[in-house]
Amino acid sequence: MLPSKARSHFRRFAVLGSYGRQFCNTQISHIKSDDPRIREIGRLIEDDYATIRDKYERPRNPVVLAHGLLGFDELHIAGARLPGLHYWRGITEALAANGVECIVASVPPSGSIETRAARLSECIARKAPGRSVNIIAHSMVGVSPDVILFQLTAPRGSAFADFVFQQIGPLHIPKIYKALEFFGLESDAFSQLTRSYMAKQFNPATPDDPRVRYYSYGAAFDPYLLSVFRYSHRVIAAEEGANDGMVSIDSSHWGTYKGTLQGASHLDLINWTNRLRWWFFALGGKKRNFNAVALYLDIADMLAKEGL
Repeated sequence: MLPSKARSHFRRFAVLGSYGRQFCNTQISHIKSDDPRIREIGRLIEDDYATIRDKYERPRNPVVLAHGLLGFDELHIAGARLPGLHYWRGITEALAANGVECIVASVPPSGSIETRAARLSECIARKAPGRSVNIIAHSMVGVSPDVILFQLTAPRGSAFADFVFQQIGPLHIPKIYKALEFFGLESDAFSQLTRSYMAKQFNPATPDDPRVRYYSYGAAFDPYLLSVFRYSHRVIAAEEGANDGMVSIDSSHWGTYKGTLQGASHLDLINWTNRLRWWFFALGGKKRNFNAVALYLDIADMLAKEGL
């Protein structure tokens, strides 16, 4: 239990980590379960979360779901008359149905690390005053005090962010930022996505809080022909190796690494799975090997067994 005045921290919720450079030309989905290199990268999770079990324990403390860059809690594209689009698609409902006290946080989608961390802290203080919480974060988020943190983010930055900034060029970046401001979006978060910023500025200035437990998962997949991640995956793979389309294994590992989710993309991790794609795969005899709902229920079950 941490004091409520503990300093806020931020860790980007990537997936996988510090060993990725050793496999810069190898897709992790090609690594077999009996490959001796698996010991160097942690446990390869192939189908542990293919189906939902009958029973899960529920943790003592609230679970906070913290979205990432350009994320939201609920988005109403066509006005309030129609159902909204949920960032944590079906995950919040599944946790609640299992008796988990769940808080869905909302922070500025493209604000700076400091802004998002402060807003997350305010949300926790308002909805769980004086209590410890378990934060499950995806993509890029602020991390606050009184937490047990599960990460699905990039604490070492992204090679794709580096690539985008190189392609835009320093002369045109201010114009892009001005366009974002026109649409009501902040621009501070984007430069903080780069590997150089995380390595030279943020990480050295923000050490882990010894009172906070950090866990992380990684994910890697081979994009299919029409995948939205096909291009970004190729860019990241050339620089950092296996990745989920947005975050590499090299960048996602932090704290206690729980394992690599094989065959899961960055959007699969929040249950935005293309069901039509899996239907076509099923026609070819390929079974679905990952269900995000099962992953989050299992995380809650682990927290419960740890007395958290």
